Amino acid sequence: MSDSQPGDPRPAPGRSDEGGRRDAHTKAGHGHDAKPATGHGHGHGHGHGHPEHPSGLREFVSSIFRPHSHDAADSVDSALESSAAGIRAIKISLIALGVTALLQAVVVLYSGSSALLADTIHNFSDALTAVPLWIAFVVGRRAATRRYTYGYNRAEDLAGVFIVLMIALSAVLAGYESIRKLIDPQPITYVGVVLAAGIIGFLGNELVAIYRIRVGRKIGSAALVADGLHARTDGFTSLAVVAAALGVMAGFPLADPIIGILITIAILFVLRGAARDIYRRLMDAVDPALVDTAEASLRAVPGVLAVDELRLRWTGHRVRAETGIIVDPDLGIIEAHDIAAAAEHALLHDVPKLVAATVHVSPQDTPGRDHHAVLAHHPTAVGTGATPHHRG
Repeated sequence: MSDSQPGDPRPAPGRSDEGGRRDAHTKAGHGHDAKPATGHGHGHGHGHGHPEHPSGLREFVSSIFRPHSHDAADSVDSALESSAAGIRAIKISLIALGVTALLQAVVVLYSGSSALLADTIHNFSDALTAVPLWIAFVVGRRAATRRYTYGYNRAEDLAGVFIVLMIALSAVLAGYESIRKLIDPQPITYVGVVLAAGIIGFLGNELVAIYRIRVGRKIGSAALVADGLHARTDGFTSLAVVAAALGVMAGFPLADPIIGILITIAILFVLRGAARDIYRRLMDAVDPALVDTAEASLRAVPGVLAVDELRLRWTGHRVRAETGIIVDPDLGIIEAHDIAAAAEHALLHDVPKLVAATVHVSPQDTPGRDHHAVLAHHPTAVGTGATPHHRG
């Protein structure tokens, strides 16, 4: 089968599988480059129950800044539909954040509030992060080539790196301005206007955060979710601007730069979480629960005696899988192929956001014979998968 994406009629170049090889079809086993056929729909959802999580203030606050997710969406959409949804979310949120930041910038010019300046700087940077993410979604839709055999989906993860850098930059600028105002306090004028601008900033950012996080989780985009968390933190820091204005009205002018410093600290917390998430994507990390789901799906396929060398990885907002399965050595090539096809089909149904799978069939070892003895002098080719290396 080809390495084309669902709904994409363009085949991947070459005839090699995802590991750069194509096993010969023999009675002993075969390589099966599993892909969903263009006409095979996966529009239906699959339930993925999660254990009940403890309740309490700490869990509530944590869920606000880091929405619960198993690093996979709850429904399966086509790759092209997911990219279109991501681009649409970026366009809408870019306009909303741009308008919010411009309104706050006007107030900064008249009020001189460092807390509002810190929040406005962060809002502008948050709006700008949408541009490379937008480009990444567009680039990710390009067809694979002989050089980029996996396609361009990693552009989305690179955009996530840019988002992290922008968060770090906004923290530096906001911190600098707040400390400068702390050393050399400046009077705040139009305190009532600053108060209103802070409320506007909160509402604008929170609406964008809800939208980005919802779409990001739906399509499985870590970069879009990180951008949503960025916007959510902006919303809460806008409330801090409100607190600064109230402090000035109460006769405590230093509340303004102090709140600005607190905003900087809040940005650093977001930076830590976003950097960790993007780092895990770049290192091909997946939630172990997703591996458990894939392994259980394979083991439930009739004819699969064991699962061998299961690997999953994210490329952008899409998941790819490579796995081996052990079957009865007495099966013919057609029977073994049918089991591999059934395994592929099960994975496509059960693993959220899976768009490609390579299933390698191996016969169960028989006494006195090792079907993979020829690989014995290649230690890196043996026993390196997420599941135990099983040969019988």
